[in-house]
Amino acid sequence: MRAVLFAVMLTGLPLSAMSQTNNPSTKSPAEMMREMRMKILTSPASQMGLKPSKDYPRVATVLMDWPMGTNVISVYGACTGDASIYTTATFGVIGGIGHEPVRQAAHGLVKIAERHYDAAVSTKDFPYPKPGQLYFYLVGYDDVRKIEVDEDSLKNGTSKYSDLGAAAQKLITELRKIVQKND
Repeated sequence: MRAVLFAVMLTGLPLSAMSQTNNPSTKSPAEMMREMRMKILTSPASQMGLKPSKDYPRVATVLMDWPMGTNVISVYGACTGDASIYTTATFGVIGGIGHEPVRQAAHGLVKIAERHYDAAVSTKDFPYPKPGQLYFYLVGYDDVRKIEVDEDSLKNGTSKYSDLGAAAQKLITELRKIVQKND
């Protein structure tokens, strides 16, 4: 899992933003990505106009936080097919919704998260995990739930959340393909 994500980190797209006054933002890319992560985690899906559906009755988006060295990678997938990678460093991949394989991978991640909803713990705190741990935040229509997973158990397939880890890895792979295609 680590080797594929490392490829994304090396080829990540630079980020820039304009303020509402059309002046360049004074925030660093890392600050902007941390803010995007927090917006996902603190804005219930119902506030974003998303409603439960047959395919997505409880989970609208998933955010997986994965410590890697001194940084944390946050992989985001939504029931809308949107997907991104945010980091605490200066790289990321944003806006995968324009690519069908990314949309499919994002849909798959959220559908698998639905299966684990009952095992997840409701939370209002969104820290980054410590090294060796991964967090899956399941953003519902009115709440957020968290699953903590040991990285080694995901790697060796012994975690009961291995399917969730594999779905996140598939999403990372599809996002990586976009970046490589644009290089």
